[in-house]
Amino acid sequence: MTDTPQDKDETASHGVVLRARNGDLIRYDPSGLVMRLSDRVVADLALRLPDRGDASAPSAQAEPIDPPPGIDAWNARRDGCWTRFTARLEGAQGVRAFRQHRDGGDIIADANGPVLGLLGLGGARAALANPGRADFPFHITAPADDIGAVGHAGIEQATRTDRLEHLREMTHEALVAQTIVQWRMDDYGPLPLFMARVETDSSATAADLACGKAVENLLIAAENLKSAAALMDKRAKILAVTLDFALEDHSPSATAYRDGMLAVMEAVSSGLWALGFDRPLFVTRIESGLPEVAPQPALDGQWELSWNHGDQRLVPSAPAYMFDLDAYDRPTEAARIQQAEMTAHAIVGAASWKCPILHLAEIEGQSLRVTARADGPLVLDTVDGFALTDCVNGARITGGQIAPDDPQAVLLTLDKVPEGAGLRLAYACAGQPRGYLRDTWQDQSATGAPLHRYALPAHLPVTGGRNA
Repeated sequence: MTDTPQDKDETASHGVVLRARNGDLIRYDPSGLVMRLSDRVVADLALRLPDRGDASAPSAQAEPIDPPPGIDAWNARRDGCWTRFTARLEGAQGVRAFRQHRDGGDIIADANGPVLGLLGLGGARAALANPGRADFPFHITAPADDIGAVGHAGIEQATRTDRLEHLREMTHEALVAQTIVQWRMDDYGPLPLFMARVETDSSATAADLACGKAVENLLIAAENLKSAAALMDKRAKILAVTLDFALEDHSPSATAYRDGMLAVMEAVSSGLWALGFDRPLFVTRIESGLPEVAPQPALDGQWELSWNHGDQRLVPSAPAYMFDLDAYDRPTEAARIQQAEMTAHAIVGAASWKCPILHLAEIEGQSLRVTARADGPLVLDTVDGFALTDCVNGARITGGQIAPDDPQAVLLTLDKVPEGAGLRLAYACAGQPRGYLRDTWQDQSATGAPLHRYALPAHLPVTGGRNA
C-alpha cells in the first residue's frame, strides 16, 4: 500500500527528535518542538525562580479553624480551597495529615511529593477486583466521578473532574498501590497519594483496543490526575500503565496481536505526552491460557511482545500460570494480591526486572537444549510443563536439568529423537497449564505464600536433528 500525500503529511507532523532510555526528550508536533525536562533540571529552575513555598505545608494565609466534626482531628486550618488538619482516622496509616475540599467530598491524605497515578487498560478480566476498601483508604483514591477504580467498561465517555474519592473495591492497580504504600510504611518512608483507574472495553482484537473507548477514557483519567494534582498545587506523575488484554483477543496471528499491542502502547504514550507526561512504563502479565479455551495467536504473540517491543517501556511482571484460579477460572482474591505484589516489584525494579524468557529449542542427539535469557541462574523444580507438540513419532520428554555448561539453559532428555515438520516445544502453554522453571529471585507475599519469578510461557520451533 502506498502512502497518500495526506498520510505522509500527517506522519511527518508528529515524531521524536531525541529519545533517552527513560523516555522522549524532544518531540515535535504541529505547534513546533516540545522539550521534556528532567526532575533535576526542574528542581534547579525552581531554585532560580521566586519561592512558591512548600505545597504540602500550610501557606502564610492559612487560617486556624475548628476541626471537622465527628472525627479525631486537630490543628485544623483553612488554606485556600482546602481544610487541612491532623487526625487519627480509620486505616493502617496511623496519625497523619489530611485535607478536605471546602466544598465537601472525601477526606484524602495530605501527602508529600507528586500525586501518583496507576492506570490500567484491557478487556473484561482487567476489571476484576477484590471487594472492600483499601487498607490505606485516604492514600489510594480514584477520580471523583462516582465510578470507582473499575472504570466505564467502554460504555460511555469518562467525566472530567479535578477531585478524588475513596475506593469501594480494589482493582489490580489499587492493590499495586496498596502494596507500595505498605512497603513504604514498613520502611518508615513517606506515604504517597495514589489515584488508580482501569479502563476496559469489548474490543475483539488488540488493534481494536488501540482505537477504542478504553484508551480514550484512560487518557481522560490521566487528565483528571493532572487536574487533581494541580488543585492541590502538586505535580502529577504516572507510575505505570498496566496492560491486561490477551484471553479476550481474537487476532488472526501472533504478529497481528503483537502489532496491535504496540499500537495500543503508542496510542497511550502519545496521548500522555500531549498531556505533559513522560513516556510511561507498561507492565503486563503473560497469560498461558486455559485448556481448550486459549487463543493461541495471542499467547504466541505475547511471547514475542515480551522481548520484541520496540522502543516501548514494557516489563512483564510474571506469568499468569503461577496464580491460583477459582471455580470460574478467575484469579482468587489471594492470587490477585500476589499478582499486584509481582507488578509492584516489576515497577519498583523496572530497570532490572526480567522474568526468564525461553528463546531457542535445539536437538542435541537425544537431548533438547532450551536456551533462555534471565537475570541470573535458572532453577528447574520439575520438567512438568514442558511438552512436544506436532510430534509424529511419539517421542516424549523423560527428564531434565539445568545445563552444566550454561546456567541459563535447560537440557531435556528424550526417549528418542522427535520428528515432525512442525515440531515445537511448549512450555506452560498449548495444553500445559503451568511450568516450574524460574530464577533465584524470591519474596514472601502478604498472603503468606512464597513468590518466585517463573519463566514466561513459550511455544518454540524445535531446530536441529531431522527438523532443521
